[in-house]
Amino acid sequence: MSSLRHVGMTAIFALSSIGLPVTGAEAQTRQETLRIVSGGAINTLDSTLLNATRDSLGLSVNTYDRLVSFGTKQVNGNRVFDLYKFRGELAESVEVSSDGLKITFKLRPGVTFQDGTPVTVEDVKWSLDRTVLAKSGAASQLASGSLTKPEQFAIVDERTVTVTLEKPDQLALANLATHFARIINRKVALQHATPDDPWANEWLKDNVASSGAYIVESFKPAEQVVLKRNDAWKNGIDGKLPFFKRVLIQTVPEAGTRASLVERGDADISIDLAANDVIALQQRGKVKVVSNPQINAFTYIAFNTQKPPFDNLKLRQAIAAALPYKNMMEAAIYGRGAPLFGASWAGTPPTADFPQALPLKTDLAAAKKLMAESGVAPFKTSISYSTANAGFAEPLSALVKEALAPLGIDVEIRKLPDAQLASVATNKSFDLITETTSAMLPSTDYFFRIFFQGPSRWNLGNWTNQEIVDLAAKARFEPDKAAYDALARKMIALAASELPVIPLWQANQEAVMASSISGYTYWYHRQVDIRDLVRE
Repeated sequence: MSSLRHVGMTAIFALSSIGLPVTGAEAQTRQETLRIVSGGAINTLDSTLLNATRDSLGLSVNTYDRLVSFGTKQVNGNRVFDLYKFRGELAESVEVSSDGLKITFKLRPGVTFQDGTPVTVEDVKWSLDRTVLAKSGAASQLASGSLTKPEQFAIVDERTVTVTLEKPDQLALANLATHFARIINRKVALQHATPDDPWANEWLKDNVASSGAYIVESFKPAEQVVLKRNDAWKNGIDGKLPFFKRVLIQTVPEAGTRASLVERGDADISIDLAANDVIALQQRGKVKVVSNPQINAFTYIAFNTQKPPFDNLKLRQAIAAALPYKNMMEAAIYGRGAPLFGASWAGTPPTADFPQALPLKTDLAAAKKLMAESGVAPFKTSISYSTANAGFAEPLSALVKEALAPLGIDVEIRKLPDAQLASVATNKSFDLITETTSAMLPSTDYFFRIFFQGPSRWNLGNWTNQEIVDLAAKARFEPDKAAYDALARKMIALAASELPVIPLWQANQEAVMASSISGYTYWYHRQVDIRDLVRE
């Protein structure tokens, strides 16, 4: 197999059309062709690379299979992935032992890779070994589910593989359903391995060796990818093939252009349009919009709690009471999302889910009282955000500056290049910072392990609380749901009382598509799973 990176293309993009590279007998009808336009870019065919874009993650689920995938559920009339429900892909069945320490997978019979060779248990073992040993983002992610050593993956017979755990980690199976745990045609990959690159990392950046639903016909990094349906694929629900025979995924940087392409019918779907464009499209009524709050992401303001005066709880509470939440949400995202403020509970949260709305509301009188109680004199500070987030962060920060002035807090707004913001976040050299962040697997203990403890770049509250560390560690290995939920509620209550960060909202992911398209599902990777879609 030769590299796909430099395969010639005749696809043409213009403001008026997108043309697919098809000829004579290969041509498919418009009905069978899906055209996706994205503001992001597919930069690699290996979604486990540390620098792989989110678009690359989305491509991976369509081109590679895993042993299992997440199931789905209905939320407010829309279909979203279910973190605790699974269905087989390469696995015909999956069984978790009663003690939670062994997961047994039975492979489907007769499944082949895209080159026609059988998928074997040896391929599964090699691929899972690779996830924990190769230098990539896969190892750290799978470690969050206690998958760290190749000795955990064992071949039982020609169709059976087991995964063993030292403790019953609730995220072990979930991690195996992510794009990181893709199954690779090891014989093909090993043809391109070298002593310095035993896992064929370099070759897999630009090539696919898989059994997935779609075959990569051509790949131009950061420009476009052309896919062809794998008609030998057997791993769909009820053995069904995806509807679309051919797919073009194209990077179109300008949001307004993407909106126009979908509205005119020159493209079928885009999931990253600007909120004002989505509103205008909805008003004109020529397209379909599926809006889902991003259940595994949230926007927030973080205090550097290790830096005076933000180590003062009363000050943090004063600032939280002064913020104009509804105005910020309307100005930043046109109100399109799920608010994480305005809840009425006190003490114990109503659910064990995180993020959830906290009991935060605008009350300037209470803010002034708390400011006085804090003993903090008027001071100057700053709020930082990334240029990549300017669309929502700029109006949000302006309202923060305005709201804190009556408390005697003079806020400088710092708009930083992405790399500088990342450095500031990592070094904790900020006062206030606003970001949107996401968790691959949105369980409460996962959120608190990643975002609320330790020296992690993502612990933007710079929060140190041993009780949180202990609760999160205990919850991670708690198999009983009621006991887990009790631990989760304690963590959420602590975060609400200590306020290392102020959660603001979960912005909608707006999937804008032709009225003929249906089947869209919100997935953990926040990209389009082409296999779900049909044209009516």
